[in-house]
Amino acid sequence: MHPAPSVIFFSVLSGAGFGLLTLLGFGARATSQGWPAFVFFAVGFVLAVGGLLSATLHLANPKNAIYSFSQWRTSWLSREGISAVAALSLMGLYAALIIFFDIRVAPLGYVAGALCLFTVFTTAMIYTQIKAVPRWHQPLATPALFLSYALTGGALLAGAVAHAGFLFLLTALIQLWHWNGGDKAFRNAGTNMNTATGLKGAVRQFEAPHTGDNYLLKEMVYVVGRKHAFKLRIIALLFAALIPSFMMLGEVKHLGALIAVALYFTGTFASRWLFFAEAEHVVGLYYGKR
Repeated sequence: MHPAPSVIFFSVLSGAGFGLLTLLGFGARATSQGWPAFVFFAVGFVLAVGGLLSATLHLANPKNAIYSFSQWRTSWLSREGISAVAALSLMGLYAALIIFFDIRVAPLGYVAGALCLFTVFTTAMIYTQIKAVPRWHQPLATPALFLSYALTGGALLAGAVAHAGFLFLLTALIQLWHWNGGDKAFRNAGTNMNTATGLKGAVRQFEAPHTGDNYLLKEMVYVVGRKHAFKLRIIALLFAALIPSFMMLGEVKHLGALIAVALYFTGTFASRWLFFAEAEHVVGLYYGKR
Protein backbone atom coordinates (compact mmCIF):
# COMPACT_ATOMS: atom_id res chain seq x y z
CA MET A 1 0.00 0.00 0.00
CA HIS A 2 1.03 3.60 -0.44
CA PRO A 3 2.68 4.58 2.87
CA ALA A 4 1.77 7.98 4.34
CA PRO A 5 4.91 9.14 6.21
CA SER A 6 3.07 11.27 8.73
CA VAL A 7 0.69 8.49 9.74
CA ILE A 8 3.53 5.98 9.97
CA PHE A 9 5.58 8.38 12.09
CA PHE A 10 2.78 8.93 14.58
CA SER A 11 1.87 5.24 14.68
CA VAL A 12 5.46 4.47 15.66
CA LEU A 13 5.32 7.10 18.41
CA SER A 14 1.94 5.81 19.58
CA GLY A 15 3.21 2.24 19.88
CA ALA A 16 6.18 3.36 21.97
CA GLY A 17 3.86 5.51 24.09
CA PHE A 18 1.54 2.62 24.89
CA GLY A 19 4.57 0.42 25.50
CA LEU A 20 5.93 2.95 28.00
CA LEU A 21 2.56 3.20 29.76
CA THR A 22 2.35 -0.60 29.88
CA LEU A 23 5.68 -0.89 31.66
CA LEU A 24 4.85 1.98 34.02
CA GLY A 25 1.64 0.21 34.93
CA PHE A 26 3.53 -3.02 35.54
CA GLY A 27 5.93 -1.29 37.92
CA ALA A 28 8.74 0.25 35.89
CA ARG A 29 10.07 3.40 37.59
CA ALA A 30 8.31 2.25 40.77
CA THR A 31 10.46 4.59 42.87
CA SER A 32 9.39 7.68 40.90
CA GLN A 33 6.81 10.06 42.33
CA GLY A 34 5.90 13.69 41.99
CA TRP A 35 7.51 15.51 39.07
CA PRO A 36 9.78 12.61 37.96
CA ALA A 37 6.72 10.35 37.68
CA PHE A 38 4.81 13.12 35.93
CA VAL A 39 7.49 13.36 33.21
CA PHE A 40 7.42 9.64 32.42
CA PHE A 41 3.64 9.41 32.37
CA ALA A 42 3.38 12.64 30.35
CA VAL A 43 5.73 11.28 27.68
CA GLY A 44 3.69 8.09 27.45
CA PHE A 45 0.37 9.94 27.18
CA VAL A 46 1.63 12.49 24.64
CA LEU A 47 3.01 9.78 22.36
CA ALA A 48 -0.01 7.47 22.69
CA VAL A 49 -2.67 10.16 22.30
CA GLY A 50 -0.75 11.92 19.52
CA GLY A 51 -0.69 8.75 17.45
CA LEU A 52 -4.40 8.13 17.98
CA LEU A 53 -5.31 11.69 17.02
CA SER A 54 -3.16 11.45 13.90
CA ALA A 55 -4.95 8.27 12.84
CA THR A 56 -8.33 9.93 13.45
CA LEU A 57 -7.44 13.02 11.41
CA HIS A 58 -6.23 10.79 8.58
CA LEU A 59 -9.76 9.43 8.14
CA ALA A 60 -11.67 10.64 5.10
CA ASN A 61 -14.34 12.06 7.41
CA PRO A 62 -12.79 12.47 10.91
CA LYS A 63 -16.02 13.69 12.52
CA ASN A 64 -17.53 10.24 11.98
CA ALA A 65 -14.81 8.57 14.07
CA ILE A 66 -17.21 8.48 17.03
CA TYR A 67 -19.37 5.95 15.19
CA SER A 68 -16.52 3.44 15.10
CA PHE A 69 -17.08 2.70 18.80
CA SER A 70 -20.41 1.04 18.06
CA GLN A 71 -19.02 -1.82 15.97
CA TRP A 72 -16.99 -3.54 18.69
CA ARG A 73 -18.58 -6.94 18.00
CA THR A 74 -17.08 -7.21 14.52
CA SER A 75 -14.51 -4.44 14.06
CA TRP A 76 -10.97 -4.42 15.43
CA LEU A 77 -10.86 -0.69 14.72
CA SER A 78 -13.78 -0.24 17.10
CA ARG A 79 -12.10 -2.45 19.70
CA GLU A 80 -8.95 -0.38 19.36
CA GLY A 81 -10.86 2.82 20.10
CA ILE A 82 -12.68 1.38 23.11
CA SER A 83 -9.59 -0.25 24.60
CA ALA A 84 -7.54 2.92 24.07
CA VAL A 85 -10.09 5.06 25.92
CA ALA A 86 -10.35 2.52 28.75
CA ALA A 87 -6.57 2.13 28.98
CA LEU A 88 -5.82 5.84 29.02
CA SER A 89 -8.60 6.57 31.52
CA LEU A 90 -7.43 3.95 34.02
CA MET A 91 -3.79 4.82 33.46
CA GLY A 92 -4.63 8.49 34.04
CA LEU A 93 -6.19 7.61 37.40
CA TYR A 94 -3.22 5.40 38.30
CA ALA A 95 -0.78 8.17 37.36
CA ALA A 96 -2.71 10.87 39.26
CA LEU A 97 -2.65 8.82 42.47
CA ILE A 98 1.12 8.39 42.18
CA ILE A 99 1.97 11.95 41.16
CA PHE A 100 -0.28 13.90 43.53
CA PHE A 101 -0.81 11.52 46.48
CA ASP A 102 2.16 9.13 46.32
CA ILE A 103 -0.32 6.24 46.31
CA ARG A 104 0.55 3.29 44.09
CA VAL A 105 -2.42 0.95 43.55
CA ALA A 106 -0.68 -2.04 41.97
CA PRO A 107 -3.82 -3.89 40.76
CA LEU A 108 -5.02 -0.74 39.02
CA GLY A 109 -1.64 -0.39 37.32
CA TYR A 110 -1.68 -4.01 36.15
CA VAL A 111 -5.15 -3.65 34.62
CA ALA A 112 -4.30 -0.33 32.98
CA GLY A 113 -0.99 -1.73 31.67
CA ALA A 114 -2.71 -4.82 30.29
CA LEU A 115 -5.26 -2.63 28.50
CA CYS A 116 -2.45 -0.54 26.98
CA LEU A 117 -0.84 -3.72 25.68
CA PHE A 118 -4.21 -4.93 24.40
CA THR A 119 -4.64 -1.65 22.53
CA VAL A 120 -1.40 -2.32 20.63
CA PHE A 121 -2.70 -5.83 19.91
CA THR A 122 -5.97 -4.48 18.50
CA THR A 123 -4.00 -2.13 16.24
CA ALA A 124 -2.04 -5.09 14.90
CA MET A 125 -5.23 -7.10 14.38
CA ILE A 126 -6.68 -4.36 12.16
CA TYR A 127 -4.02 -5.34 9.63
CA THR A 128 -3.74 -9.04 10.48
CA GLN A 129 -7.40 -9.73 9.64
CA ILE A 130 -7.06 -8.43 6.05
CA LYS A 131 -6.78 -11.55 3.87
CA ALA A 132 -6.39 -9.39 0.75
CA VAL A 133 -2.88 -8.51 2.00
CA PRO A 134 -1.21 -11.90 2.60
CA ARG A 135 1.93 -10.30 4.04
CA TRP A 136 -0.15 -8.85 6.86
CA HIS A 137 -2.36 -11.90 7.27
CA GLN A 138 0.02 -13.70 9.64
CA PRO A 139 -2.03 -14.39 12.81
CA LEU A 140 1.01 -14.84 15.05
CA ALA A 141 3.84 -12.86 13.45
CA THR A 142 2.04 -9.55 12.82
CA PRO A 143 0.70 -9.05 16.38
CA ALA A 144 4.04 -10.19 17.80
CA LEU A 145 5.80 -7.62 15.62
CA PHE A 146 3.67 -4.71 16.84
CA LEU A 147 3.87 -5.81 20.48
CA SER A 148 7.63 -6.31 20.43
CA TYR A 149 8.32 -2.89 18.91
CA ALA A 150 5.97 -1.23 21.40
CA LEU A 151 7.49 -2.91 24.44
CA THR A 152 11.03 -2.29 23.22
CA GLY A 153 10.34 1.41 22.74
CA GLY A 154 8.59 1.54 26.10
CA ALA A 155 11.50 -0.11 27.90
CA LEU A 156 13.95 2.27 26.25
CA LEU A 157 11.93 5.35 27.19
CA ALA A 158 11.44 4.04 30.74
CA GLY A 159 15.18 3.59 31.16
CA ALA A 160 14.77 -0.14 31.82
CA VAL A 161 18.16 -0.95 30.30
CA ALA A 162 18.26 -4.63 31.27
CA HIS A 163 14.84 -5.30 29.75
CA ALA A 164 15.52 -3.14 26.69
CA GLY A 165 18.67 -5.08 25.77
CA PHE A 166 16.75 -8.36 25.70
CA LEU A 167 13.75 -6.85 23.92
CA PHE A 168 15.94 -5.38 21.17
CA LEU A 169 17.23 -8.83 20.27
CA LEU A 170 13.76 -10.36 20.54
CA THR A 171 12.38 -7.67 18.23
CA ALA A 172 15.11 -8.40 15.67
CA LEU A 173 14.18 -12.11 15.66
CA ILE A 174 10.46 -11.38 15.34
CA GLN A 175 11.14 -8.90 12.54
CA LEU A 176 13.13 -11.52 10.61
CA TRP A 177 10.34 -14.04 11.23
CA HIS A 178 7.73 -11.62 9.87
CA TRP A 179 9.80 -10.78 6.78
CA ASN A 180 10.49 -14.45 6.07
CA GLY A 181 6.81 -15.38 6.26
CA GLY A 182 5.70 -12.24 4.44
CA ASP A 183 8.01 -12.81 1.48
CA LYS A 184 6.29 -16.16 0.82
CA ALA A 185 2.78 -15.17 1.85
CA PHE A 186 1.50 -13.84 -1.48
CA ARG A 187 2.67 -16.92 -3.35
CA ASN A 188 1.39 -19.32 -0.71
CA ALA A 189 -2.02 -17.64 -0.69
CA GLY A 190 -2.67 -19.10 -4.15
CA THR A 191 -3.97 -15.82 -5.52
CA ASN A 192 -3.34 -15.18 -9.23
CA MET A 193 -4.90 -13.57 -12.29
CA ASN A 194 -7.55 -16.28 -12.43
CA THR A 195 -8.72 -15.75 -8.86
CA ALA A 196 -8.47 -11.97 -9.26
CA THR A 197 -10.64 -11.87 -12.40
CA GLY A 198 -12.80 -14.93 -11.83
CA LEU A 199 -11.82 -16.28 -15.26
CA LYS A 200 -10.58 -19.77 -16.11
CA GLY A 201 -7.76 -20.91 -18.36
CA ALA A 202 -4.56 -19.04 -19.18
CA VAL A 203 -5.32 -15.44 -18.26
CA ARG A 204 -2.97 -12.60 -19.14
CA GLN A 205 -3.44 -8.88 -19.22
CA PHE A 206 -3.89 -7.40 -22.68
CA GLU A 207 -3.79 -3.78 -21.54
CA ALA A 208 -4.27 -1.79 -18.36
CA PRO A 209 -7.87 -1.47 -17.06
CA HIS A 210 -7.50 2.31 -16.89
CA THR A 211 -5.63 4.91 -18.90
CA GLY A 212 -4.63 6.78 -15.74
CA ASP A 213 -4.28 6.37 -11.98
CA ASN A 214 -7.26 5.85 -9.74
CA TYR A 215 -7.89 5.53 -6.01
CA LEU A 216 -7.00 1.82 -5.87
CA LEU A 217 -3.71 2.33 -7.67
CA LYS A 218 -2.79 5.27 -5.46
CA GLU A 219 -3.77 3.71 -2.13
CA MET A 220 -3.55 -0.08 -2.58
CA VAL A 221 -0.76 -0.70 -5.10
CA TYR A 222 2.75 0.39 -4.25
CA VAL A 223 5.84 -1.34 -5.63
CA VAL A 224 9.13 -0.82 -3.83
CA GLY A 225 12.35 -1.86 -5.58
CA ARG A 226 14.09 -4.92 -4.15
CA LYS A 227 17.40 -3.17 -3.63
CA HIS A 228 15.70 -0.31 -1.79
CA ALA A 229 13.72 -2.76 0.35
CA PHE A 230 16.91 -4.64 1.23
CA LYS A 231 18.69 -1.44 2.28
CA LEU A 232 15.73 -0.36 4.42
CA ARG A 233 15.59 -3.78 6.05
CA ILE A 234 19.25 -3.49 7.01
CA ILE A 235 18.63 0.00 8.40
CA ALA A 236 15.62 -1.26 10.37
CA LEU A 237 17.54 -4.17 11.91
CA LEU A 238 20.66 -2.18 12.72
CA PHE A 239 19.01 0.97 14.04
CA ALA A 240 15.90 -0.44 15.74
CA ALA A 241 17.50 -3.49 17.31
CA LEU A 242 21.12 -4.54 16.89
CA ILE A 243 23.08 -1.32 17.54
CA PRO A 244 20.93 -0.24 20.54
CA SER A 245 21.16 -3.76 22.00
CA PHE A 246 24.95 -3.53 22.03
CA MET A 247 24.72 -0.07 23.54
CA MET A 248 22.69 -1.54 26.42
CA LEU A 249 25.61 -3.83 27.35
CA GLY A 250 27.59 -0.95 28.81
CA GLU A 251 26.72 1.89 31.15
CA VAL A 252 24.19 4.10 29.44
CA LYS A 253 24.57 7.83 30.08
CA HIS A 254 22.05 10.51 29.08
CA LEU A 255 23.70 11.16 25.70
CA GLY A 256 23.89 7.44 24.97
CA ALA A 257 20.23 7.06 25.88
CA LEU A 258 19.25 9.88 23.50
CA ILE A 259 21.27 8.28 20.70
CA ALA A 260 19.65 4.90 21.37
CA VAL A 261 16.17 6.48 21.27
CA ALA A 262 16.96 8.28 17.99
CA LEU A 263 18.29 5.07 16.45
CA TYR A 264 15.28 3.08 17.63
CA PHE A 265 12.73 5.49 16.17
CA THR A 266 14.65 5.77 12.89
CA GLY A 267 14.84 2.00 12.49
CA THR A 268 11.24 1.49 13.58
CA PHE A 269 10.07 4.07 11.05
CA ALA A 270 11.95 2.18 8.29
CA SER A 271 10.38 -1.10 9.40
CA ARG A 272 6.86 0.36 9.56
CA TRP A 273 7.29 2.08 6.18
CA LEU A 274 8.24 -1.28 4.64
CA PHE A 275 5.27 -2.87 6.41
CA PHE A 276 3.02 -0.76 4.19
CA ALA A 277 5.18 -0.42 1.08
CA GLU A 278 5.60 -4.20 0.71
CA ALA A 279 1.97 -4.94 1.50
CA GLU A 280 1.15 -6.48 -1.94
CA HIS A 281 -2.62 -6.06 -2.00
CA VAL A 282 -4.24 -8.65 -4.28
CA VAL A 283 -6.03 -5.90 -6.21
CA GLY A 284 -2.64 -5.30 -7.85
CA LEU A 285 -3.21 -8.46 -9.90
CA TYR A 286 -6.11 -6.82 -11.69
CA TYR A 287 -3.82 -3.99 -12.76
CA GLY A 288 -0.91 -6.26 -13.71
CA LYS A 289 1.24 -4.99 -10.84
CA ARG A 290 1.85 -8.37 -9.18
